[in-house]
Amino acid sequence: MAGVQPNSEPPASRRAHDGDYEIESLAEFDRVVTSGSLAGHRIQSVDLTDRTFALLSTDTTESVFLGCAMEPDAAAKVRAGGALVFPPIPDLPFNPYRGSLYGPDELFEGLTDAGYEATPDARTYHWYQETRTDGDVFASMLRSIHDDAVSDALDEHLAGARVVGVMGGHAMERGSAAYAGAARLGRRLTRDGLTVATGGGPGAMEAANLGAYAAPFEDTMLDSALELLAKAPHFTPSVTDWARAAFEVRRSWPGGNSSVGVPTWFYGHEPPNAFASHIAKYFVNAVREDGLLARSNAGVVYLPGAAGTVQEIFDNATPNYYESRGEPTPMVLVNRDHWTEKLPAWPLLQALSADRAMAPRIALVDSVDEVPDALARLASGPAS
Repeated sequence: MAGVQPNSEPPASRRAHDGDYEIESLAEFDRVVTSGSLAGHRIQSVDLTDRTFALLSTDTTESVFLGCAMEPDAAAKVRAGGALVFPPIPDLPFNPYRGSLYGPDELFEGLTDAGYEATPDARTYHWYQETRTDGDVFASMLRSIHDDAVSDALDEHLAGARVVGVMGGHAMERGSAAYAGAARLGRRLTRDGLTVATGGGPGAMEAANLGAYAAPFEDTMLDSALELLAKAPHFTPSVTDWARAAFEVRRSWPGGNSSVGVPTWFYGHEPPNAFASHIAKYFVNAVREDGLLARSNAGVVYLPGAAGTVQEIFDNATPNYYESRGEPTPMVLVNRDHWTEKLPAWPLLQALSADRAMAPRIALVDSVDEVPDALARLASGPAS
């Protein structure tokens, strides 16, 4: 009888989807390879140059090696055994196949000795500027692979977390009352058991990540950190001085709480902030913004901002309006004058929400101190 037999073994690629078949560390590789089979596995950015014997003696049917360094004999064998191999790309300032999120130490490596321009973050931005308009399909493919790998790592990191997004402009200066308020908000949300996620840049975004970092310490720690940071109030004229001040805070108070930053190289003038412990940095800004909002399952807070923050309000309002994610995500806009007079997004948001399921999930408050209660109320209560 033609076709698949009732007791036939499914292909390795199908079996791979029945469990966790991603391998993202050498320890995971060593554990799996003891079974004698890597069939159907995805091995992501693992240095296998010292694992030649294991690769020569292991089944690699329908496995995929993404950016894994290995000896030529091992690479030839796994290809012959049915594996697909994407080799590491030399001379890139970033790893397109990375299996984990960035950390601030990685992106700012070299900052202390050589300044910001020598860091991987700055060098990757310059590569992006050189390739974004040259029409090279290879460079475009590398950017896409990188951003997809970052999204996968972000999903793994946030699995099961209650995430609150904090949006706001990069112009908010250290030393200002607004910056201190955003930091207190990040601290309060973190102490309430939420995972703070921001756009990962300076200003309001940095303040919220700083507050999350400060959550385990006494309240006076944040006051002292704010004083220290105020010596470099903005990332212009010197990103180096701005970033060094942040790392001075981290050295003075090591072991802060974790939070997430989701910045982009699209805005090259916006460096990432050093207080987000886990950084999902993207080339494509639209993917970054939608991904951050979609993962903010416990609500989104909008601090005063300009065009980017306005865009984020309606990027979130649109799926809420059509209920494409099930229950609409609570949205809290902070600073009544800003959102009704200076940039009147609130009246339009109200007009959109009329007679829609999102109506009881939006609120406008005067200060950051009102945000936690507003989020709790919007989980089931009426609009304010």
